Amino acid sequence: MMPVGPMMIEHRLIERMIKVMDSKMVEMKTEGKADMAFIETAVDFIRTYADRCHHGKEEDILFRELKKKTISQEHHKIMEELIEEHRQGRKVTSKLVEANERYMAGDSKALDEIIESMQTLVAFYPRHIEKEDKHFFIPVMKYFNKDEKDAMLKEGYEFDQGLIHEKYRQIVERGDKNG
Repeated sequence: MMPVGPMMIEHRLIERMIKVMDSKMVEMKTEGKADMAFIETAVDFIRTYADRCHHGKEEDILFRELKKKTISQEHHKIMEELIEEHRQGRKVTSKLVEANERYMAGDSKALDEIIESMQTLVAFYPRHIEKEDKHFFIPVMKYFNKDEKDAMLKEGYEFDQGLIHEKYRQIVERGDKNG
């Protein structure tokens, strides 16, 4: 089994969430008000699942291992683009959080920024995923032998197992500081 299988499965779930976000964004535009609870859920999904879990495995496992290899200029260029796209996604998500916080505090003008950030994310993820699926993940597997692929796959599963513990430990630690 190639390590890209689980990553591509994760892409399908991210795509489904992006469709939900698109639908909710249209609803917010139509109604002229933000769904603050949904935004918090969407941000949690993007930060935890899409970024920390999915992008984390790409950056902390696949890209790390690719940097040890002699890869083509094209693949190196795409890898650098993907890393930069991950950074951009994090920035837009942070803007969405800030706009939602201002909206919750009574700043109705923040709705436009909420919608703009959601539009950016809804446009960003399908292009990003297509680049990974069609132009990167499968082609770069040629740089690895079966044992290396198996080791990355195992590390990815271990990464996933640790993630839930990390998330909830952070929630408790934030509560301890506030309590």
